[in-house]
Amino acid sequence: MNRSAYLLRRFLLMFPTFAGITLVCFALTRLLPGGPVEMRLLRMQGMGEGQPAANARAGAASVTEAQIKALNQKFGFDQPFFKQYGKWLFRDRMGLAMDSYDFPGRSAWQLIRERIPVSLWFGITGFMLSYLICIPLGIAKALRHGSAFDMATSLVVFAGYAFPVFALGMLLKMALCGTVEGMWNIFPLSGFESQGHAEMDFYGRLSDRATHMALPLACYVAGNFAMLTIMMKNSLLEQISADYVRTVLAKGASFRRAVWRHAFRNALIPIATGIGGILTIFFAGSVIIETIFEIPGMGRLSLSALLSRDYAVFMALLALTSSLQLIGNLLSDLCYMLIDPRIHFGK
Repeated sequence: MNRSAYLLRRFLLMFPTFAGITLVCFALTRLLPGGPVEMRLLRMQGMGEGQPAANARAGAASVTEAQIKALNQKFGFDQPFFKQYGKWLFRDRMGLAMDSYDFPGRSAWQLIRERIPVSLWFGITGFMLSYLICIPLGIAKALRHGSAFDMATSLVVFAGYAFPVFALGMLLKMALCGTVEGMWNIFPLSGFESQGHAEMDFYGRLSDRATHMALPLACYVAGNFAMLTIMMKNSLLEQISADYVRTVLAKGASFRRAVWRHAFRNALIPIATGIGGILTIFFAGSVIIETIFEIPGMGRLSLSALLSRDYAVFMALLALTSSLQLIGNLLSDLCYMLIDPRIHFGK
């Protein structure tokens, strides 16, 4: 199978895959208790939204059938399932054009669009820092395998990997944000930028944003640091010990030339698997980190939409991130071809 046919087949498979993901999740939003109709019944009964969904059904006796029917019509739940799904997919543009259940008059896309710049800042910066640090560090560890440098960096890498991200975030806040008496107060406690950020000059805005991003970025990078570093090291070690490298050395080439002209390029192939997740990382954000540091990003929006049963926003986010993940997988295959043109996609 030639590469063009393989990529075309992968592209066409994206559509049934996307349909399968969204159909299952769309069905769950209709079947699980505690949906928007029951939430609205809780409000009509004067109950808090934290009450169980069974309370809404138990208190629905004072709500007329006409009111319940009107709520089902309002949210479109009175229509057949596949008609609801088709309306969500085509007329509502994967839910992006739907009005939020919690913010009437505002579409899901309007809410998402406000959060995209924040997630892009963290996603792009975190990705670049991870790869710019981990790939050179993995190469250095492979070339100095078994040395004191390799042992010391492995200790640091695995210690960071074993430490939970949420615990690291809380410790950084306590140690560097002045939340504990006697500790340093270097970085802002939360948020993405300070009040009056728009009135600052360019360098002031850049400095303000950098101080707000420093601790969350440290948590972002810590999550992928060990995996990427060890993957790069092991991949390069495997290539260095391969027969073709020994052949290059036997022909009189220097070890430096054999590593950088031959082994390094092939060692990047496993790293290319992470390229497919770039688009999702850029947009999806991190629920835990954004919650700890109170960052108004996409991850926090998805959590709040799920907790408040705002399925219009949640499904729009799911459709967007699923599409980006599928496109990213196709991008990974393209990276394989660029790194090693010899790769063939057989049956």
